[in-house]
Amino acid sequence: PLFKKLKDSGALPPGINTPQQVAQSIIDSVGEDNPLLEDLKVNGPGFVMSRVKASYLEGGVNDIVKNGAPTKPKCDATSTSSSGPSNVVVDFSSPNIAKEMHVGHLRSTIIGDTLSNLLSFAGHDVLRLNHVGDWGTQFGMLVEHLRDEFPEALSAKTSQDVDLGDLVTLYKAAKKRFDVDEDFKVRSREGVVKLQAGDAEALAAWDSLCAASRKEYQKIYDLLNIEGLNERGESFYNPYLAGVIEDLESQGLAVDSEGAKAVFLDGYVGRDGSPLPMLVRKSDGGFNYATTDLAAVRHRVQLDPADGGEGADRVLYVTDAGQSQHFGMVFAAAQRAGYVNGASLEHVPF
Repeated sequence: PLFKKLKDSGALPPGINTPQQVAQSIIDSVGEDNPLLEDLKVNGPGFVMSRVKASYLEGGVNDIVKNGAPTKPKCDATSTSSSGPSNVVVDFSSPNIAKEMHVGHLRSTIIGDTLSNLLSFAGHDVLRLNHVGDWGTQFGMLVEHLRDEFPEALSAKTSQDVDLGDLVTLYKAAKKRFDVDEDFKVRSREGVVKLQAGDAEALAAWDSLCAASRKEYQKIYDLLNIEGLNERGESFYNPYLAGVIEDLESQGLAVDSEGAKAVFLDGYVGRDGSPLPMLVRKSDGGFNYATTDLAAVRHRVQLDPADGGEGADRVLYVTDAGQSQHFGMVFAAAQRAGYVNGASLEHVPF
């Protein structure tokens, strides 16, 4: 990313033509006689690898032994917003219900928890949110599979007590049926409609899946010593989605696009140079990730805590770099729609 930014801005120093050369120039600038890092080297496509010097760590530990732990910094509530205490939401981890937590979720969890700890230590009020993937078309498939294989999961009285076994195996079995069984595929699509309409049996099965997934995720969180992470899944924002569409339409931001509703933003174009749409409602009436994320921005920033919102001054989204364009468009749309209210929306990619 640094090499590309330098190249695109015409700021590459003379004689620097590759990412590896940029990395080497950074190493040369740091120098071997610095007090913090050693064994600096260029790795692969231009990564800078290093180790923290043992002498630096020893000095820090000896200082703590001699003088006590560092004093927690204080944020002065009367100071400027850049240095005063803030309400910060950190959105991280975000695994998908009934699926394995993959390495991307682990990285998000570790980085997000670390940022939360640092911000809390600095005196900010931090809310850790887990935006789990607990809603969507795949749940119609899963609910109908449970209807056949685990009928007790469809009763609110017994759904929480059902042992669904290995959730990944269950998901694969449901997906296999969906791919080869046309009748099951039709039932699955109807199941989505039932779930979204609040059908009692569908909701009980969905609750069972969520409960089973939480148990598995908690094992990982316990190993990583993750505490204070509040689940706030996609389903939480479902009641707010229609309002987002209505508001975007009233402002002239959401327009018809091949039967769907989309927002077009300056600076975003497709490979052919045509304007790139950010879909907020599909042609079949369903909502998209962007719609949910815009509803989340409104809830996290616009809605006062007294009304159940977060009233955040800053929101950090810790996800992989592959979602950079998505969040860039969501943030731009939120800004144009007036949802930001001076808050800082930041994507923390890895």
